[in-house]
Amino acid sequence: MGRLFNQSMDRLLKIGLTGGIASGKSMVSDYFSKLGTPVIDADEIAHDLVQPNQPLLKTIVEIFGDKIILKNGNLNRAKLRQIIFADPNQRQQLEAILHPVIKQIMETKANQLNNDYCILSIPLLLETKQIDTVDRVLVVDCPIKLQRERLQQRDNLSTIEIDQILKAQADRNSRLAIANEVIYNNTNLYDLQQQVVTLHKQYQAYSASKSKL
Repeated sequence: MGRLFNQSMDRLLKIGLTGGIASGKSMVSDYFSKLGTPVIDADEIAHDLVQPNQPLLKTIVEIFGDKIILKNGNLNRAKLRQIIFADPNQRQQLEAILHPVIKQIMETKANQLNNDYCILSIPLLLETKQIDTVDRVLVVDCPIKLQRERLQQRDNLSTIEIDQILKAQADRNSRLAIANEVIYNNTNLYDLQQQVVTLHKQYQAYSASKSKL
C-alpha cells in the first residue's frame, strides 16, 4: 500500500493530508497544529477566496447566477453545494475556477515556512492530481457507514445529497492505495490524538533524513 517517498530537493517535508468528507481531517489538522506543525488548509483558502467582493466570487456568480448569493452578500454555500453535486459539469466548472488559485496560494505559503515539515490539507488531493506536489500522503480513513452517519448529523443532509457527495469523491480504496500513512478515525478522540503524536515524531525523523539527501 502507498507510494514511494517523493525525494524532492525542497528542504521542507510536505505531507499531503486527505480523506473522504466527514472522515475527520479537520480534527487531525488541529492535533498537528497543537504540536506546532504548520497546517495549510485548502478549504480555508477556498473559504477566503469566496468572501464578498472577492474577484473569484464575482466570477462564480457570473456562471451560477445571483441565486447563490444571500441577502447579506455572502455565498449561499448550501445552494451552491446542491447545484454542483447534482451536476458533474457544474462541479467541474467551479473546480476549474478555484483549484489553480488554491494550489498556487498553498505553494506560496509552504515556500515561506521555516519548519521541519508541514501539513497540506487537500481533501481532493487524488481527484485534482496533486499527489506529486507532496512528499508523503496521509489519509484519514473511516468506514463509509460512519461517514454517512457523521454527514447526516453534522450537515443534516438527505440520503440523496450524501450519495451525490460521496459519488463525486474518490472511493475509499483508491485513497488508501495512494497512502504512505493512514490514520483510522473509527474509535475515539484519544486514539486519534495518539496516532497523530506517533506520526508527528515519524515525520520529524523523515525530515531529518530528507535534509541529509
